[in-house]
Amino acid sequence: MDPLIGVVAFGAAAGGFVQGLSGFAFGLVALSIWAWVLDPVLAGPLTVFCSLVGQLLSIGSLRHAFELRRALPFILGGVLGVPLGVALLQRIDPVAFRLAVGLLLVVWCPAMLLARDLPRVTRGGRLADAAAGLVGGVMGGLGGLTGPAPTLWVTLRGWGRDAQRAVFQGFNLAMHALTMATLLASGTFPAAAWPLCLVAGPAMLLPALLGARLYRRFSDTAFRRVVLGLLAVSGLVLLATTVPKLW
Repeated sequence: MDPLIGVVAFGAAAGGFVQGLSGFAFGLVALSIWAWVLDPVLAGPLTVFCSLVGQLLSIGSLRHAFELRRALPFILGGVLGVPLGVALLQRIDPVAFRLAVGLLLVVWCPAMLLARDLPRVTRGGRLADAAAGLVGGVMGGLGGLTGPAPTLWVTLRGWGRDAQRAVFQGFNLAMHALTMATLLASGTFPAAAWPLCLVAGPAMLLPALLGARLYRRFSDTAFRRVVLGLLAVSGLVLLATTVPKLW
């Protein structure tokens, strides 16, 4: 078997499992493996494709908890934020931006993990939720980081694990679908990525479903720890990949 095919399949399986378990973080896991063998021109679109597939595979398990009324402000904010973030690319250094986000995640998430009682934000209503989605959209347009802001925000909202996951999975699904549609409509999805999609899609199928099944055994507290832990790790990855570029 071609070693490239094996690495792509392994990265997809690992990312699919983590995404099925947590509802996000496919790119965090898969790219840490694919970065060794794949050109970024292929790795980026492949990550978008697999993230979208992973969301579609696992979101069915949360259909009982999904409320469009609750998720819609996040999604609308994200849709408005993505083009704004793309426009800001001309004014903001993307590397410095990713470094700042990494520092925030590395400091904030462990502090929340160590806190006995998380602060619970009950004010702001849908407008505040839309603002969190807007920030996520802007961060996505600037550096492909749609997830951290809405995920942190729903954690502070104090909702149960199913409600939290249903919101940020619905948000991420919408953002990945928007990104994929944009790539296809603009003709920028590389043809060379399609054979890799045919490898990665089947490879992540069973791991994603297994992760989604394992998620059901988690308590609210355990799920919060998984989410904050993965966000902290993503912050470390951002620091590791951006600090060398600044030097």
